[in-house]
Amino acid sequence: MTMTTETSVSTYTPAAESLNAVLAAGEAPTRPSAWSASLTFGWRAMLKIKHVPEQMFDVTAFPIIMTLMFTYLFGGALAGSVTEYLQFLLPGIMVTSVVMITMYTGLGVNQDIEKGVFDRFRTLPVWRPSALVGALFGDVFRYVTAATVILGVGLVLGFRPAGGFVGVVLGIVLLVAFSFAFSWVWTMFGLFLRSEKSVMGVSMMVMFPLTFLSNVFVEPETMPGWLRAFVEINPITHLVAAVRGLMQGSPDAGEITWVLVASVALIAIFGSLTMRLYNRK
Repeated sequence: MTMTTETSVSTYTPAAESLNAVLAAGEAPTRPSAWSASLTFGWRAMLKIKHVPEQMFDVTAFPIIMTLMFTYLFGGALAGSVTEYLQFLLPGIMVTSVVMITMYTGLGVNQDIEKGVFDRFRTLPVWRPSALVGALFGDVFRYVTAATVILGVGLVLGFRPAGGFVGVVLGIVLLVAFSFAFSWVWTMFGLFLRSEKSVMGVSMMVMFPLTFLSNVFVEPETMPGWLRAFVEINPITHLVAAVRGLMQGSPDAGEITWVLVASVALIAIFGSLTMRLYNRK
Protein backbone atom coordinates (compact mmCIF):
# COMPACT_ATOMS: atom_id res chain seq x y z
CA MET A 1 0.00 0.00 0.00
CA THR A 2 1.33 3.37 -1.01
CA MET A 3 0.76 6.30 1.27
CA THR A 4 0.93 9.82 -0.06
CA THR A 5 1.68 12.63 2.31
CA GLU A 6 0.80 16.09 1.24
CA THR A 7 2.65 18.94 2.88
CA SER A 8 1.21 22.37 2.65
CA VAL A 9 3.71 25.21 2.43
CA SER A 10 2.55 28.61 3.56
CA THR A 11 4.05 31.69 1.93
CA TYR A 12 4.81 34.69 4.11
CA THR A 13 4.00 38.03 2.57
CA PRO A 14 5.41 40.98 4.49
CA ALA A 15 3.07 43.83 5.19
CA ALA A 16 3.68 47.23 3.67
CA GLU A 17 4.40 48.64 7.13
CA SER A 18 7.19 46.08 7.66
CA LEU A 19 8.84 46.94 4.35
CA ASN A 20 8.71 50.66 5.04
CA ALA A 21 10.39 50.09 8.40
CA VAL A 22 13.54 48.61 6.85
CA LEU A 23 13.75 50.85 3.81
CA ALA A 24 15.60 54.15 3.95
CA ALA A 25 13.32 57.09 4.35
CA GLY A 26 13.46 59.98 1.93
CA GLU A 27 14.34 60.23 -1.73
CA ALA A 28 16.85 57.95 -3.43
CA PRO A 29 20.34 59.47 -3.84
CA THR A 30 20.99 61.14 -7.16
CA ARG A 31 23.13 59.37 -9.71
CA PRO A 32 26.76 60.53 -9.49
CA SER A 33 28.07 62.63 -12.33
CA ALA A 34 30.59 61.27 -14.81
CA TRP A 35 33.34 63.37 -13.25
CA SER A 36 32.50 62.27 -9.69
CA ALA A 37 32.38 58.58 -10.64
CA SER A 38 35.68 58.82 -12.52
CA LEU A 39 37.37 60.49 -9.55
CA THR A 40 36.06 57.76 -7.25
CA PHE A 41 37.57 55.05 -9.42
CA GLY A 42 40.75 57.12 -9.60
CA TRP A 43 40.88 57.10 -5.81
CA ARG A 44 40.50 53.32 -5.97
CA ALA A 45 43.64 53.21 -8.10
CA MET A 46 45.45 55.29 -5.49
CA LEU A 47 44.35 52.92 -2.73
CA LYS A 48 45.77 49.99 -4.72
CA ILE A 49 49.13 51.76 -4.66
CA LYS A 50 48.77 52.27 -0.90
CA HIS A 51 48.14 48.59 -0.24
CA VAL A 52 50.70 47.33 -2.79
CA PRO A 53 53.48 49.95 -2.64
CA GLU A 54 55.98 47.74 -4.47
CA GLN A 55 54.16 48.51 -7.72
CA MET A 56 55.74 51.97 -7.50
CA PHE A 57 59.11 50.40 -8.29
CA ASP A 58 58.64 51.03 -12.00
CA VAL A 59 58.10 54.77 -11.42
CA THR A 60 60.90 55.30 -8.90
CA ALA A 61 63.79 52.84 -9.15
CA PHE A 62 63.42 52.11 -12.87
CA PRO A 63 63.67 55.78 -13.97
CA ILE A 64 66.71 56.30 -11.73
CA ILE A 65 68.44 53.27 -13.24
CA MET A 66 67.61 54.43 -16.77
CA THR A 67 68.94 57.93 -16.14
CA LEU A 68 72.19 56.86 -14.52
CA MET A 69 72.86 54.03 -16.96
CA PHE A 70 72.46 55.95 -20.20
CA THR A 71 74.02 59.16 -18.89
CA TYR A 72 77.29 57.48 -17.95
CA LEU A 73 77.17 54.88 -20.72
CA PHE A 74 76.85 57.32 -23.62
CA GLY A 75 77.85 60.67 -22.12
CA GLY A 76 81.60 60.47 -22.60
CA ALA A 77 81.43 58.58 -25.90
CA LEU A 78 78.88 60.78 -27.68
CA ALA A 79 79.34 64.25 -26.21
CA GLY A 80 82.73 64.07 -24.55
CA SER A 81 81.17 65.27 -21.31
CA VAL A 82 78.59 63.62 -19.10
CA THR A 83 77.15 66.95 -17.97
CA GLU A 84 76.88 68.28 -21.52
CA TYR A 85 75.21 65.13 -22.78
CA LEU A 86 72.78 65.20 -19.85
CA GLN A 87 71.32 68.50 -21.11
CA PHE A 88 70.33 66.68 -24.31
CA LEU A 89 69.50 63.27 -22.86
CA LEU A 90 67.37 63.95 -19.80
CA PRO A 91 64.17 65.14 -21.57
CA GLY A 92 64.39 62.08 -23.82
CA ILE A 93 64.93 59.67 -20.91
CA MET A 94 61.99 61.27 -19.14
CA VAL A 95 59.79 60.67 -22.17
CA THR A 96 61.05 57.09 -22.56
CA SER A 97 60.48 56.16 -18.93
CA VAL A 98 57.02 57.72 -18.62
CA VAL A 99 55.71 56.41 -21.95
CA MET A 100 56.92 52.89 -21.16
CA ILE A 101 54.99 53.02 -17.88
CA THR A 102 51.74 53.50 -19.83
CA MET A 103 51.67 49.83 -20.79
CA TYR A 104 50.93 48.89 -17.16
CA THR A 105 47.49 50.42 -17.64
CA GLY A 106 46.55 47.54 -19.91
CA LEU A 107 47.97 45.03 -17.43
CA GLY A 108 45.86 46.47 -14.61
CA VAL A 109 42.69 46.38 -16.69
CA ASN A 110 43.36 42.80 -17.75
CA GLN A 111 43.91 41.75 -14.13
CA ASP A 112 40.60 43.32 -13.06
CA ILE A 113 38.80 41.49 -15.86
CA GLU A 114 40.35 38.15 -14.89
CA LYS A 115 39.25 38.67 -11.27
CA GLY A 116 35.71 39.62 -12.29
CA VAL A 117 36.01 43.12 -10.83
CA PHE A 118 34.88 44.89 -13.99
CA ASP A 119 31.77 42.72 -14.19
CA ARG A 120 30.74 44.21 -10.85
CA PHE A 121 31.57 47.73 -11.97
CA ARG A 122 29.33 47.44 -15.01
CA THR A 123 26.33 46.66 -12.81
CA LEU A 124 26.67 49.96 -10.95
CA PRO A 125 24.39 52.88 -11.87
CA VAL A 126 27.28 55.10 -12.93
CA TRP A 127 28.69 56.43 -16.17
CA ARG A 128 29.94 53.34 -18.00
CA PRO A 129 33.43 54.57 -18.96
CA SER A 130 34.13 55.89 -15.43
CA ALA A 131 35.90 52.70 -14.31
CA LEU A 132 38.36 52.93 -17.20
CA VAL A 133 38.79 56.71 -17.00
CA GLY A 134 39.35 56.44 -13.24
CA ALA A 135 42.06 53.85 -13.72
CA LEU A 136 43.81 56.23 -16.12
CA PHE A 137 43.47 59.07 -13.61
CA GLY A 138 45.30 56.92 -11.09
CA ASP A 139 48.05 56.28 -13.62
CA VAL A 140 48.53 60.03 -14.11
CA PHE A 141 49.93 60.11 -10.56
CA ARG A 142 52.45 57.47 -11.60
CA TYR A 143 53.48 59.49 -14.67
CA VAL A 144 54.01 62.65 -12.64
CA THR A 145 55.97 60.71 -10.02
CA ALA A 146 58.28 59.17 -12.61
CA ALA A 147 58.90 62.52 -14.31
CA THR A 148 59.62 64.20 -10.97
CA VAL A 149 62.05 61.47 -9.93
CA ILE A 150 63.97 61.75 -13.21
CA LEU A 151 64.08 65.53 -12.95
CA GLY A 152 65.40 65.31 -9.41
CA VAL A 153 68.14 62.87 -10.40
CA GLY A 154 69.02 65.04 -13.38
CA LEU A 155 69.36 68.17 -11.26
CA VAL A 156 71.68 66.33 -8.89
CA LEU A 157 73.81 65.14 -11.82
CA GLY A 158 74.05 68.63 -13.32
CA PHE A 159 71.00 69.11 -15.55
CA ARG A 160 70.24 72.81 -15.91
CA PRO A 161 67.13 73.49 -18.05
CA ALA A 162 67.43 76.77 -19.94
CA GLY A 163 63.63 76.97 -20.06
CA GLY A 164 63.53 77.42 -16.29
CA PHE A 165 60.76 76.32 -13.99
CA VAL A 166 57.98 77.23 -16.43
CA GLY A 167 59.58 75.33 -19.30
CA VAL A 168 60.07 72.22 -17.18
CA VAL A 169 56.49 72.27 -15.88
CA LEU A 170 55.04 72.77 -19.37
CA GLY A 171 57.21 69.95 -20.69
CA ILE A 172 55.99 67.57 -17.98
CA VAL A 173 52.36 68.62 -18.52
CA LEU A 174 52.67 67.93 -22.26
CA LEU A 175 54.30 64.56 -21.57
CA VAL A 176 51.60 63.53 -19.08
CA ALA A 177 48.83 64.62 -21.47
CA PHE A 178 50.27 62.50 -24.29
CA SER A 179 50.83 59.56 -21.93
CA PHE A 180 47.21 59.73 -20.77
CA ALA A 181 46.06 59.59 -24.39
CA PHE A 182 48.54 56.83 -25.25
CA SER A 183 47.29 54.75 -22.30
CA TRP A 184 44.02 54.18 -24.15
CA VAL A 185 45.94 52.00 -26.61
CA TRP A 186 46.96 49.62 -23.83
CA THR A 187 43.53 49.79 -22.23
CA MET A 188 42.12 48.47 -25.48
CA PHE A 189 44.68 45.66 -25.55
CA GLY A 190 43.92 44.88 -21.91
CA LEU A 191 40.29 44.29 -22.87
CA PHE A 192 41.05 42.52 -26.13
CA LEU A 193 43.83 40.10 -25.15
CA ARG A 194 43.12 37.09 -22.99
CA SER A 195 46.00 37.08 -20.53
CA GLU A 196 48.34 39.41 -18.69
CA LYS A 197 51.35 37.82 -20.43
CA SER A 198 49.84 38.57 -23.84
CA VAL A 199 49.35 42.23 -22.93
CA MET A 200 52.94 42.46 -21.69
CA GLY A 201 54.32 40.76 -24.81
CA VAL A 202 52.46 43.01 -27.26
CA SER A 203 53.32 46.12 -25.25
CA MET A 204 57.04 45.39 -25.20
CA MET A 205 57.04 44.53 -28.89
CA VAL A 206 55.57 47.96 -29.68
CA MET A 207 57.31 50.08 -27.04
CA PHE A 208 60.92 49.08 -27.61
CA PRO A 209 61.09 50.12 -31.30
CA LEU A 210 59.16 53.33 -30.60
CA THR A 211 61.32 54.46 -27.69
CA PHE A 212 64.77 53.34 -28.82
CA LEU A 213 64.43 54.09 -32.55
CA SER A 214 63.91 57.78 -31.91
CA ASN A 215 65.81 60.96 -31.15
CA VAL A 216 66.17 60.15 -27.44
CA PHE A 217 69.89 59.33 -27.54
CA VAL A 218 71.16 60.97 -30.74
CA GLU A 219 69.90 63.35 -33.40
CA PRO A 220 68.33 61.69 -36.48
CA GLU A 221 70.84 63.45 -38.76
CA THR A 222 73.52 60.94 -37.72
CA MET A 223 71.45 57.92 -38.76
CA PRO A 224 71.35 56.08 -42.11
CA GLY A 225 68.59 57.12 -44.49
CA TRP A 226 66.29 54.12 -44.04
CA LEU A 227 66.41 54.38 -40.25
CA ARG A 228 66.06 58.14 -40.26
CA ALA A 229 62.86 57.86 -42.32
CA PHE A 230 61.26 55.75 -39.57
CA VAL A 231 62.61 57.92 -36.75
CA GLU A 232 61.19 61.11 -38.26
CA ILE A 233 57.64 59.71 -38.41
CA ASN A 234 57.90 58.10 -34.98
CA PRO A 235 55.45 59.81 -32.57
CA ILE A 236 57.98 59.49 -29.74
CA THR A 237 60.42 61.57 -31.80
CA HIS A 238 57.89 64.40 -32.02
CA LEU A 239 57.11 64.15 -28.31
CA VAL A 240 60.80 64.23 -27.34
CA ALA A 241 61.41 67.22 -29.62
CA ALA A 242 58.49 69.11 -28.08
CA VAL A 243 59.45 68.36 -24.47
CA ARG A 244 63.14 69.01 -25.13
CA GLY A 245 62.36 72.35 -26.76
CA LEU A 246 60.25 73.49 -23.80
CA MET A 247 62.89 72.50 -21.26
CA GLN A 248 65.73 74.03 -23.26
CA GLY A 249 63.90 77.36 -23.60
CA SER A 250 63.31 77.06 -27.35
CA PRO A 251 59.75 75.71 -27.74
CA ASP A 252 58.81 74.39 -31.17
CA ALA A 253 55.20 75.35 -31.87
CA GLY A 254 54.96 72.85 -34.71
CA GLU A 255 56.05 69.89 -32.56
CA ILE A 256 53.82 70.94 -29.66
CA THR A 257 50.84 71.20 -31.99
CA TRP A 258 51.65 67.79 -33.47
CA VAL A 259 51.70 66.20 -30.00
CA LEU A 260 48.42 67.81 -28.96
CA VAL A 261 46.64 66.78 -32.17
CA ALA A 262 48.03 63.24 -31.86
CA SER A 263 46.80 63.06 -28.25
CA VAL A 264 43.27 64.06 -29.26
CA ALA A 265 43.33 61.53 -32.12
CA LEU A 266 44.49 58.71 -29.80
CA ILE A 267 41.68 59.38 -27.34
CA ALA A 268 39.08 59.65 -30.11
CA ILE A 269 40.15 56.46 -31.89
CA PHE A 270 41.29 54.12 -29.15
CA GLY A 271 38.90 55.51 -26.55
CA SER A 272 36.00 54.66 -28.85
CA LEU A 273 37.38 51.20 -29.61
CA THR A 274 37.98 50.58 -25.90
CA MET A 275 34.41 51.46 -24.94
CA ARG A 276 33.03 49.31 -27.72
CA LEU A 277 35.02 46.33 -26.42
CA TYR A 278 34.12 47.16 -22.83
CA ASN A 279 30.38 47.18 -23.57
CA ARG A 280 30.64 43.87 -25.40
CA LYS A 281 32.90 42.15 -22.87
